[in-house]
Amino acid sequence: MTVVRALARPLLSVIFVAQGVSAVRNPEPLVPKAQPVTDRLVPLVKKAVPAQIGDRIPESTANLIRLNGAAQVLGALALATGRGRRLGATVLAASLVPTTLAAHAFWQEDDKEAKALQRYQFMKNLGLLGGLLLAAVDTEGKPGVAWRATHGAKAAKRETKRGAKAAKREARQLAHDAKAAARLAKAELHLG
Repeated sequence: MTVVRALARPLLSVIFVAQGVSAVRNPEPLVPKAQPVTDRLVPLVKKAVPAQIGDRIPESTANLIRLNGAAQVLGALALATGRGRRLGATVLAASLVPTTLAAHAFWQEDDKEAKALQRYQFMKNLGLLGGLLLAAVDTEGKPGVAWRATHGAKAAKRETKRGAKAAKREARQLAHDAKAAARLAKAELHLG
């Protein structure tokens, strides 16, 4: 791991640990802003997932906030420590979307200053989301599975062509050697 990654991951994670712990401990102040988002999001998620999972999704907005906060803490710790870093970044990115929509809905603000502040916070979260998406796909300079699969197939095809060319050369050489041996044998018969 490079020094940049060793520093960047914990720096990117720290806000999510603080925010997540706060949400788990005291979700009530967040309920009024989260309620409109959870009221729309929970039914959609319950329809999209299997019934066994959908039945376990809490109905209470406070419990959903706690769940989101716990996901943020766990994702942030995974990202910061490097253990499960890509999954942690993905979890954080997923948890950031409803958080941003609920907490920074600048389009609903009437006051000009409040709207500007919420727009700024919304854009900050978009920047965090971009960083998390980069962290989620970061392979630390090693080729990812998709790259290995396509390049492995290309390498196998290339090696197959090389093998076929080598086999053709070998066959031509054997045929040439066989003809030469036949000519030599014929010449020996005529001499002998």
